[in-house]
Amino acid sequence: MQTLKNSKTIPKSDSPIEEMLETLQKENERLSSLLNVAQSLSNVMDIDELLFKIMEVVRHQLSADRCTVFLVDSERNELWSKVAHGLKNEIRFPIGKGIAGYVARTGETLNIKDAYSDSRFNPEVDKKTGYKTHNLLTMPMRNKQNEIIGVFQVLNKKSGPFNEEDEELLNAISSIAASAIENAQLYDELHKSFVSFMETLSTTLDARDYITSGHSRRVTLYAVQVARLMKLPKEEVELIRYSALLHDIGKLGVPEIVLFKNKKLTEEEYNIIRRHAALSRSILQKIHFQRHLKDIPEIAASHHEKVDGTGYPQGLKGEQIPLGGKILAVCDVFDALTSRRQYKDRMDIVEVTEILDRETGTAFEPYVVYQFKNITLNVLIEILEFGHKGDFNPEDLSLLRNFTLKDLTRIGRHGAENEEEQRAWETFQFYYQRKYKGE
Repeated sequence: MQTLKNSKTIPKSDSPIEEMLETLQKENERLSSLLNVAQSLSNVMDIDELLFKIMEVVRHQLSADRCTVFLVDSERNELWSKVAHGLKNEIRFPIGKGIAGYVARTGETLNIKDAYSDSRFNPEVDKKTGYKTHNLLTMPMRNKQNEIIGVFQVLNKKSGPFNEEDEELLNAISSIAASAIENAQLYDELHKSFVSFMETLSTTLDARDYITSGHSRRVTLYAVQVARLMKLPKEEVELIRYSALLHDIGKLGVPEIVLFKNKKLTEEEYNIIRRHAALSRSILQKIHFQRHLKDIPEIAASHHEKVDGTGYPQGLKGEQIPLGGKILAVCDVFDALTSRRQYKDRMDIVEVTEILDRETGTAFEPYVVYQFKNITLNVLIEILEFGHKGDFNPEDLSLLRNFTLKDLTRIGRHGAENEEEQRAWETFQFYYQRKYKGE
């Protein structure tokens, strides 16, 4: 962290005024550091990102080699950390075990100059990683109610043992970090509640429409894959995900006698079905979304728009259609063509891609179709067979990982060029065409 740029080192002196100025300078630098800490942590809401940032801040401010932030899991009576310098896997152990566990249980701050001379030190982590802990500073982290919510453990100060100034600085950082962690945890809980609400709405819709059961989930999985292949920002991927989950929610307003009809629809019935896109917008506009998700109603409602302007409900054309809507359009049609129905089997996969190709540039955005065909076959078949994931042979998925839908289409049209391609084609077809009991 930076300190004040214009601060100058004042030489030591016996003069009381100069000593006072030196003290004020140190305090100024300390406050400046804490201000920078507060600013760097205030806007981070992802708990993993926040914990890593806190570790980096503490390590830098205390000139230490490593730092770990343990959080209290009160339900399991454990300390845990997803991220720690030098370790890849999550750490979990009972409160009371080792130095960090002792601090979490007692609330004491431990400044240990020689780790291996302290009987409370647990050397198992050092043995597993090959790291050697020399000195460590371990301090409880308390919330506004003075409850211990975590523990800081800072290892191996570069210039010797930790001192009282380090303890004071870590204590100040601890207060800032505790507030940031509580905010992040609250945001995480709210986010989980929101996701649960979105998924429940989607599941309710799929449960009502037994003919297209699982459609919204599969379209969502396809859409997320395409968004990631397009390297869209995380927030935009999230936006597309929720739009996909809810894109057909307007079907709740379509009479069942029309929705479940398995014969050819009359023109009037078809117009009733078409209303579901506009109904999706109307329903979703009544939900208060966060600012970065405010476009969900428009994206969800545009999944039947076509780039040539002949789609519905608004007849949008080209760039008038949100990118998310263009992605949903391809995913929605692909799922409709490849889904099993009570009255028909899946369409031949090569015929499906030929329809996508034929409609590219009129109904579909070319770049979206291009990226859709870059989905690897292991991912594609797992989405197609959503709900039967446990029935896959891992070796089959490993083979399919080497090929994309584009490759599969080429093999289907022109034949396999080698034995591996032939095995990939046969493996995909085995899962794509297999039957289940009752079918």
